[in-house]
Amino acid sequence: MNITSLTINPALDKNAKVAGLIATQKLKCHSIHYQPGGGGVNVSRMLHRLGEKTNCVFPSGGHTGKHLNDLLLKEGVPAMQIPVKEWTRENLSVVDEHTKLQYRFGMPGGTLYNSELKTIQTFVDKQLNEKDILVLSGSLPEGIPTDYYTQWIAHTSLKNIKVVIDTSGPALMEALKEPVFLLKPNQKELAQLAGKSFLSSAEQEAVALEMIATKKATYIVVSLGARGAFLASKEGVVYQPTPSVAVQSTIGAGDSMVAGLIYAIKNNFADRDILKWGVACGVATTMSEGTSLGSTTNVTKILHMIG
Repeated sequence: MNITSLTINPALDKNAKVAGLIATQKLKCHSIHYQPGGGGVNVSRMLHRLGEKTNCVFPSGGHTGKHLNDLLLKEGVPAMQIPVKEWTRENLSVVDEHTKLQYRFGMPGGTLYNSELKTIQTFVDKQLNEKDILVLSGSLPEGIPTDYYTQWIAHTSLKNIKVVIDTSGPALMEALKEPVFLLKPNQKELAQLAGKSFLSSAEQEAVALEMIATKKATYIVVSLGARGAFLASKEGVVYQPTPSVAVQSTIGAGDSMVAGLIYAIKNNFADRDILKWGVACGVATTMSEGTSLGSTTNVTKILHMIG
């Protein structure tokens, strides 16, 4: 069972610190760091740290795309970049050292042309074999139809590919028109999937189990923020609270959780342990500054804390 991640809207993540955010003032940034970014890219990075090999596929354009690729190679992640015309976007996160608050600025991704989308599809198809895992994670670039992920799910169904989907908004609503293997919404997104603005705890369980029963997903993991997460499957529902840690940044935590879930599923862990690994990887990333992902040391530490 091989793992391929497709990040259709990757980013070169730039993080910095300032003494204080003051409107109209020229602010001096320091502690500048660059990291590879984008949903599937982060999933592949975290899986690499856990000792799992992945095919990390993403479109790459301009100097930012080259920088992103170089950073992945430096980490030892097998980067599979597909050259495109538009430059890869940059995202920026800034920490105000006075308030300790983090400000995140997400840039839109450049459009992808039909010929480039076809090249990406052909390339990914060559990586996929029967019963492999395909991770479709992150936002969609400008101009890409909201059913892009849905098309992929339908396209790979004949190969019995296990599709992991982690996105939001219209792309998520569209994606659930096809059955998936693993879905990781937060509470708000789960409510939206149910056509509501809010769900009680009991309603959240009921909605997730109904989606399992109607075969919309094999696993659904719902992030509950600081309260942890729950996993729903044909075996029922299990919960995992998060331990108390000093949170440095939440960037990449959701992607890291997905990586932990995939790692545990690939290694045939029981539901409770699948959720523990997901939560441990997500929490470990919140312990890292900026856009850095969790270390294996902190993953192990969290696993011990949650038992």
